[in-house]
Amino acid sequence: MSSSFLFRRVIQQCSSVRPLNLISTRFTSTTLSPSDNKTTTESPSTVDPQFKKKIDDFVKSNKIAIFIKGEPGAPRCGFSNAVLQILNLHGCDFKSKNILEDEQLRTTMKNYSNWPTFPQVYFDGEFIGGCDILLGMHQSGELVDELKKIGIRSKLSDVNDKNTPSTPAS
Repeated sequence: MSSSFLFRRVIQQCSSVRPLNLISTRFTSTTLSPSDNKTTTESPSTVDPQFKKKIDDFVKSNKIAIFIKGEPGAPRCGFSNAVLQILNLHGCDFKSKNILEDEQLRTTMKNYSNWPTFPQVYFDGEFIGGCDILLGMHQSGELVDELKKIGIRSKLSDVNDKNTPSTPAS
């Protein structure tokens, strides 16, 4: 899944399309530099290289990696819970990190993915999005196809196969 696909998905879900400069400003944070009282803007390039490597290793070594608030057995956010329910409904094995236990992880992930909220979902090392994106993919049936692309057979693909009428032989 390419970043342009993700961008199109985000735009599709917006009720009105905003100019790109308004969208991009949402994904940067402005801070006041204490040394000279000038405003600076953080970008994804400000991620600590060693910490970035740890995140890269986690994301790339798991077919599905998620960064959530809480643990899979005890989510501490409704959106994290929704992502967990969707993945469990599809019968997916995944690895997760609790961003509430590690402040550095929480702040770094926002820059790493250029996505300001949690949960964050990765398939085969590629950022997919948050709860709204995964939910939309699930509702449209697209999630079954995306899972197949990374070698995971969804439990729901069996349901879809059973509900699809077979064409009689001519």
